[in-house]
Amino acid sequence: MADEPPGAADEPVKGSATTTSTPARSGFRGWLAGRLPALTADVLALVALLLAAVGNSSLWALPPAVATAGLLGWTWRGAWRGGPVLSGQSVVSRMLLLACAYLLGTVHGSLEPAFAVGIGLAALAVLAESPLAALARGTQPVTANLPGTGTRSIRRPNTSRVALVNGAVVLVALACAVADRLGLVVLAAATAALGLLGFTGVQALTRAWRRRDVESRLPALVADYEPVFLLYWHAAAGTDYQIAMWLPYLERLDKRFMVVVRSEQNFTEATRLTTAPVLLRRSTSQLDDVFSPSLRAAFYVNNATRNNHAIQYTRLKHIQLNHGDSDKMPSHNPVFRMYDKNFVAGQAAVDRFAANGVSMPAEMFTIVGRPQVEDVAVATGPIGSIANPRVLYAPTWAGFNADSNYSSLLVGYDIIKAFVARGCSVVFRPHPYSRNSPALDRECERIRTLLADDRRANGRPHVFGTVAEVEMSVMDCFNASDVMVSDVSSVVADYLYSEKPFAMVAISTPASKFTDEFPLARAAYLIDAYGGRVQGLDAALDDLLGGDPLAGTRRDLKKYYLGDIPADRYAQRFLDEASRYL
Repeated sequence: MADEPPGAADEPVKGSATTTSTPARSGFRGWLAGRLPALTADVLALVALLLAAVGNSSLWALPPAVATAGLLGWTWRGAWRGGPVLSGQSVVSRMLLLACAYLLGTVHGSLEPAFAVGIGLAALAVLAESPLAALARGTQPVTANLPGTGTRSIRRPNTSRVALVNGAVVLVALACAVADRLGLVVLAAATAALGLLGFTGVQALTRAWRRRDVESRLPALVADYEPVFLLYWHAAAGTDYQIAMWLPYLERLDKRFMVVVRSEQNFTEATRLTTAPVLLRRSTSQLDDVFSPSLRAAFYVNNATRNNHAIQYTRLKHIQLNHGDSDKMPSHNPVFRMYDKNFVAGQAAVDRFAANGVSMPAEMFTIVGRPQVEDVAVATGPIGSIANPRVLYAPTWAGFNADSNYSSLLVGYDIIKAFVARGCSVVFRPHPYSRNSPALDRECERIRTLLADDRRANGRPHVFGTVAEVEMSVMDCFNASDVMVSDVSSVVADYLYSEKPFAMVAISTPASKFTDEFPLARAAYLIDAYGGRVQGLDAALDDLLGGDPLAGTRRDLKKYYLGDIPADRYAQRFLDEASRYL
């Protein structure tokens, strides 16, 4: 299976060695580190207020006030890139700055009453942010694309812009107070901020009413729609590839279905990928509204803990599809036993459980191949006949635990540098989770810089960044390459379909034991990077780009890992098997 989202197997067992006092202390330190900027801003704002109260000049309070504003701007820096700001954040520091502005403008300055009224209105707008945020939380979406619910799904009102506008009003108040003029500007700005807050509040009330209306009619609407099956999905944000790879094939089943998600982020991601109804059910009790009598099957694409909430509906057939197949530990997780059927790519997936001591009855498996590889081009000639081959480097990420860290990115720069030195062009597509690790993210940037510099200097058609990671699919990257370098990952098994040569990087296990632990590596040229030091790279690249002695092994393992299915009906195998349960 591909890189797994947090699930049952990812959570430490209470009382085990993994739950000690150290994580608790680390958690407190993490909480303190997260709160430190806000606490510092509060202290600086208080200092500014005190200096405004006791100082002989308004300039005394200016440095800490400016420092507070700068720190708040840094804390909210994500908003300048379109990210959200939590309405109700940094209320204390902003209220203190408004009080400071009031003292500077009325005690040390000579601003008119309009300034004082403006300060009062601005303070009211800031204090109203938290109630507005609470009201907005009741406007989360219910469904999209379900007949009878309108053409537009319910969305939360934008409370971030309220917080940003209120923050801007605080800055305007400080500037006018120091300049000792333009009190009417503060009044106008504060009035506008209150108007925006009121408008957003009306939006929240209207949408909350509409949400309650849709919720009350939802069971009847789902029953009228008569879905035959559902796709149940819960995962971390940014992992929509898990359902993106299956939705085209579920749609080809030509049956009514819906997508059930458990988080607002997943709802937004799913609605971008399908025109089928998408339903958000945050609590377990809400699931009763969507498991209508017409449903016959539920499909899953990962082992998220919340899958348990749907498994309880025992009249349905529960079918695990996964989002890839590999020799990683999550691919032989005992949690697969809870599904009625596990659709797997080939016999290798079945044998993997027995090889790792996980007892699974044969009838729990159905071999359906990997329909996603149906359009992968098969090699037409030996690699040695290609003068300047293109290499796909597709490293995995660090995993949720140390024992599932198979990423080669920490040594990836040296590997790619060796390919470039041999005249190869490179397609660089790291796992999307790599950005979550600062160390791996830095290495990704180093590799992108290397490729960009070489492209400018030598004109090689390297592909990386947005083009390789967003615009191109994984299968596009397969077809754009002549060879691949990867880690213990599902992309290796998928690449087998192309019959093109590939190398695997041994990170977690010495190369001498690598094939014992990861059998798919029998078809790979091994790059030994155990312990963080690359060894034998030239010899591996000579075989990979030259004689290719493992070509026959790859062809044999292709059937073992991806099913012995005729190419002209490869995806049809999945459609036929899935239809049996519908």
